[in-house]
Amino acid sequence: MSLYAAYAGNLDARLMSRRAPHSPLRAVGWLNGWRLAFGGEQLGWEGALAMIVEEPGAQVFVGLYDIAPMDEESLDRWEGVGLGIYRRVRVRAHTLDGEEPAWVYALNGYEGGLPSARYLGEIADAAESAGAPHDYVMELRKRPC
Repeated sequence: MSLYAAYAGNLDARLMSRRAPHSPLRAVGWLNGWRLAFGGEQLGWEGALAMIVEEPGAQVFVGLYDIAPMDEESLDRWEGVGLGIYRRVRVRAHTLDGEEPAWVYALNGYEGGLPSARYLGEIADAAESAGAPHDYVMELRKRPC
């Protein structure tokens, strides 16, 4: 199994249970030195897509999933890896149990553009349901869209 650090909409446990039904949530944590951003506006159906960008001092809340081999291809398809929309990137996630090597989907596009209000709301709702701190969720809800 490989460890996937889900951010943005993939923090929604209901969605992940459909996309990766054999892959349990192991923990929640943070990607230190990364921030949530948006880009690829021309690729999205309602505006810019979620992405992460390296930035010292920033943090992104993540859910860590043990991805079963049978679910990897399904997740890759969902994220458009074969279409070149996202690619896998290795990261280090920080949990209460320590540092964990993991991978994330990184957008193949430049930062810029705004997400739709609906998409941003889904991201904030997913973070809240995954247990993200209140101030983190409120910052998501205040972002421009």
